[in-house]
Amino acid sequence: MTYLSWPRDICSSFQECSRYLSSDEISDFLDSAIRNRISVRLIAEQHIALSRTIETPKQYHDDHVGIVHMKCSPKDMIRMCGSFVRDLSEATLGASPEIIIDGDVDATFAYIPVHLEYILTEILKNSFRAAVERHYKSGSAHPIPPVLITISPPQKPYATQQHLPSFLSMRIRDQGGGVPEANLSQIFSYSFTTAGRNSEYYVNDEDNGSGGGPYAAQHVGGSAAISESMNGAGLFGEMVGRGVQLGMGTIAGLGYGLPMSRLYARYFGGSLDFVSLDGWGSDVFLKLRSLDDAEDIEIG
Repeated sequence: MTYLSWPRDICSSFQECSRYLSSDEISDFLDSAIRNRISVRLIAEQHIALSRTIETPKQYHDDHVGIVHMKCSPKDMIRMCGSFVRDLSEATLGASPEIIIDGDVDATFAYIPVHLEYILTEILKNSFRAAVERHYKSGSAHPIPPVLITISPPQKPYATQQHLPSFLSMRIRDQGGGVPEANLSQIFSYSFTTAGRNSEYYVNDEDNGSGGGPYAAQHVGGSAAISESMNGAGLFGEMVGRGVQLGMGTIAGLGYGLPMSRLYARYFGGSLDFVSLDGWGSDVFLKLRSLDDAEDIEIG
């Protein structure tokens, strides 16, 4: 099995097995398999990056340690991913909301940019799709409500315990209508997607009849992943490469964007939580561990 086809093939295969396995069994297996793959890929890329730094030190910046960016800017990552998702949304849905960034917009922290890129891209795709489908009508003068992203600077969980690691947090808020109560328990399931059989964005062969609100796990990475991963580098080339092959219509479909985003957020001890206000919108709370004081991290 080739590297480029792995995530889509294995997730699609388990969707086909959904009649024989429970959602929890599928999720447990995929969490373990994908986490192991992240680890192997991460070790390999860090080794390659450090080796190249030793061989040609003048070509690398002081703010990087291997693939870890010691001054990763959430604002810059949001703008980059937002630009990609905006183009994707306008190509597939005909419109896109504005992104407003507030809070500590100049905050930086030590993190792996490609991890953050994937997470932000998937969350923004959900938010954009929800907002456009709820508010956009061709020819209407009413603007689509913006997606609001609030950045909180790195904080330690307890101010009196300075030896503990620090976390940077973000809240991604939209007015896309939220998720019906009946579907909330399914949004982190690999087998759940809201792009049904009759949707022009659906890319699978079967629909499990789950239905749902605007939030489904999606696929396709961000713009930076496209520019790097198509040349063989980057952690998420398999998803991005597949998305490019399928065309811009891949804003919805397979059902693994949100669960994989949560998996990546938890990998270094962070979290991704989803809160829905049915009939109004949704908030995604993202907490990521700063890696500059990671020491011995217990992998999630």
